[in-house]
Amino acid sequence: MTTIPLELLAPAKNTDIGMAAIDHGADAVYIGAPKFSARADAGNTPADISRLIRHAHLYYARVYVALNTIFTDREIPLALDIINTVFDMGADGLIIQDAGLLELNLPPIPLIASTQMHNNTPEKVKFLEDVGFHRVILARELSLQEIEKIRLETTIELETFVHGSLCVSYSGQCYMSQAVAQRSGNRGVCAQPCRSRYTLTDSTGNRVVDRKFLLSLKDLNLSRHIPDLVEAGVTSFKIEGRLKEMDYVKNTVAAYRIAIDQFIKGHPAYGRSSAGTATLAFSPDLNRTFHRGYTSGFINGRKEKIASLDTQKSIGQPVGTVTAMGKDFFQISNRTLVNGDGLCFFTREKNLVGFRIDQIRENRIYPNSLKELGVGTPLFRNHDHAFIRLMKKNAAKRQIALEISFTQEQNGICLKVTDENGNQSQYEEPLKFEAAQNPSRMKEQIYTHLSRTGDTPYTVIQVNVHPEVPGFIPLSTLNDIRRKALENHTQIRFQAFPRQRVQLAPNSVAYPETELTFNANVLNGYAQKFYRRHGVRHVEPAFETLLNATGKTVMTTRYCIRHQLDACLKRPEHKHLLKEPLRIDDGRHRYRLAFDCKECRMSVILEGLCRE
Repeated sequence: MTTIPLELLAPAKNTDIGMAAIDHGADAVYIGAPKFSARADAGNTPADISRLIRHAHLYYARVYVALNTIFTDREIPLALDIINTVFDMGADGLIIQDAGLLELNLPPIPLIASTQMHNNTPEKVKFLEDVGFHRVILARELSLQEIEKIRLETTIELETFVHGSLCVSYSGQCYMSQAVAQRSGNRGVCAQPCRSRYTLTDSTGNRVVDRKFLLSLKDLNLSRHIPDLVEAGVTSFKIEGRLKEMDYVKNTVAAYRIAIDQFIKGHPAYGRSSAGTATLAFSPDLNRTFHRGYTSGFINGRKEKIASLDTQKSIGQPVGTVTAMGKDFFQISNRTLVNGDGLCFFTREKNLVGFRIDQIRENRIYPNSLKELGVGTPLFRNHDHAFIRLMKKNAAKRQIALEISFTQEQNGICLKVTDENGNQSQYEEPLKFEAAQNPSRMKEQIYTHLSRTGDTPYTVIQVNVHPEVPGFIPLSTLNDIRRKALENHTQIRFQAFPRQRVQLAPNSVAYPETELTFNANVLNGYAQKFYRRHGVRHVEPAFETLLNATGKTVMTTRYCIRHQLDACLKRPEHKHLLKEPLRIDDGRHRYRLAFDCKECRMSVILEGLCRE
């Protein structure tokens, strides 16, 4: 019976991290192209990407290359060169945002619509499917019901984020960084002004909230929602983090591998999309690596308060409460803390303060600072020294299951190797038959030596030996033919890798809209040509072309400050009244907030510089 493959998709800041993600159970990884990825600081050389592709393909895992910025006309030829290069290297998909690329003579590489394209409606996703995209990355703000509706009206592959940092704005629809710092998020150089402190004032000038992280969201964690997402139609589960380090990737990949495998175990209609099983040397724990507190976002509608108002930094794992204080130490009931751990806590003013543990003696903890710490203070560990050290080691080994059939005849030996994907190979070694003094012992040694795979990516689950009474074979010969047979089989696996090729066939299917604002992010003539071919009559140039952004909506978000502050106009139980218009400022720039309560949407409009 053919199973529906589910894909665990991991981030790769670089090749080593990408390879570690594969080793810890990822079915696929996504990595930045040499230029033009939405994380400009996470570009990689062709040689490094090629090395990652080879490692991934051994396990039938896939590598998607992110080329998901918008381009100027002058950059388009270089973008095409990069696309051809990564295709020739064997990349399995190209993540793009700029529709102008579809006007080019592209190689037959599957196209993946970046979440930067704002894929949030059935009409938009259906259009992308009709023009040739192989997969769409859904907007992170969608609920299960909205995903289900998209699935009912399309057949394209659906990918969604399940873990990691959240943009407060709809992806691709945030222009705040460009407006205030001339650093475009759609060009890969976002300055993250959303992680700054803001003051909220009402129409009377009253300070409702003073210098809080009003636009900084908690991190997404949908590890408990895998069954719900599968039922809604998602088949690729994406971990955010192309700027994250090795410990984060290893831990999150291992945790989600376990979650997805548990689902598959109870649902035989589904299976993994890659080969090999990762054996872990640790117990993954999502609380032990970087996070700003967790949220399930909007997956179940607007229920949670998803902002982290008091800090934009990693909070970490709760470890207990201070029980006693001394001159230069404190006490806590937690016994798992070690020297070098980093702890943090919130002061009475709700500021996050951190310190390092210098020494632990008996039940006394000596930190490098006791400032503002007191009895009853809840503590969090945001630097888990022992766990990070463990993650720096080889914490997992991924192996592909093999069956080996050994046959000995008068003039030689034949090894037939069959792997878990059904690939078969055969290796023959000439060797004149010579009777063994102890055939039973010889047979045991054949089993033993053919089962040893050492540091190869294989594990032998069965050895079949023919004849029942084998002849004498030097142990060095057994080891040699096993090594050569496995090397031969590796080449067979690479040759049989099921690479997908999708040739783009341009058409003129109608776009859902006939007029586009700067939110369509059209920066080049190729993109204009694409949209006009699909029935769009008017195309406004991208926000990046504006000389003055004053008065423009620089952020559109499903997150609502009113809801966060218990002042939602649609919730009768919310008693906190706020007099509009509401404004926020970071001390330099002032913005007006506009609320579309019917659509549950908030807009942030740049008004200009703050008055001195």
